Amino acid sequence: MTESTFLNNQFLIAMPTLADPGFFHTVTYLCQHTTEGALGIMINRPAGMKLGDIYKQMGIQATATETLDVDIFSGGPVQQERGFVIHDAGGEWDSSILISEGIALTTSRDVLEAIANGTGPKHYLVALGYAGWGAGQLEQEFVSNAWLNVPCATDILFTTPFTQRWDLAAKKIGIDINLLTMRAGHA
Repeated sequence: MTESTFLNNQFLIAMPTLADPGFFHTVTYLCQHTTEGALGIMINRPAGMKLGDIYKQMGIQATATETLDVDIFSGGPVQQERGFVIHDAGGEWDSSILISEGIALTTSRDVLEAIANGTGPKHYLVALGYAGWGAGQLEQEFVSNAWLNVPCATDILFTTPFTQRWDLAAKKIGIDINLLTMRAGHA
């Protein structure tokens, strides 16, 4: 693949036929895609925790109490004890990579402390774990019709209710994913 064909800053939408319970009806934000593999964060699977729970575990005092009830997401099956924050680009964080002109991924404590005291990014999504693919694995899954990819839309990433993200991400390119047939063919 050439750099222009990598799928960084795209959504991977699980096709209705993807039966793996770990990815069934998920939307994954693809943070890194190279010849060596891919890393993404699922953005529509709540982990059953709130940001206040994370603050408590990490000993972070929150003055921005509105952040206490923010949902934490299950980002994927790999390293589920590790936290990831997808957020508006900007700010100086200890461990952050720029995904696109407007979105960054941070794994350091300082961004959570800033969110807790109201000085962090305006838009953010916190997840535990990530989805990972080895070299060529994601490409093979595309050949098998497991995924549909669409450009990232920040409204879906940050403000759309998580229960609507799977449908609305596909609708961004004019597809009603619920109408897709369970059978697929190759020309």
